[in-house]
Amino acid sequence: MSQTVVLKVKMSCGGCSGAVKRVLDKMEGVESYDINMDEQKVTVIGNVEPDAVFEKVSKTGKKTEFWGETPPAETETKPAESETKPAETETKPAETETKPAEAVTAP
Repeated sequence: MSQTVVLKVKMSCGGCSGAVKRVLDKMEGVESYDINMDEQKVTVIGNVEPDAVFEKVSKTGKKTEFWGETPPAETETKPAESETKPAETETKPAETETKPAEAVTAP
């Protein structure tokens, strides 16, 4: 029974898409596939299991997700990043305040 599996795969160059192409060419049951670098989207059609396709493509070392799962994962990650950035910003003003004081005492 033929089905369609759609994955989001982080591909930044032709070598990345080539690695995905090689594993799909060797995978049993794959009838056709489309690799769209602009959308970071890989669509596989064939007598395949979605988890098996996911595993094969993941073994290329590229970040792989099922299409449509990305927004919740990014939403969870971004608050953690923004919590870290204010701490870095707090340190920088202290450094900036010290430099003008040195400049004032130097003349």
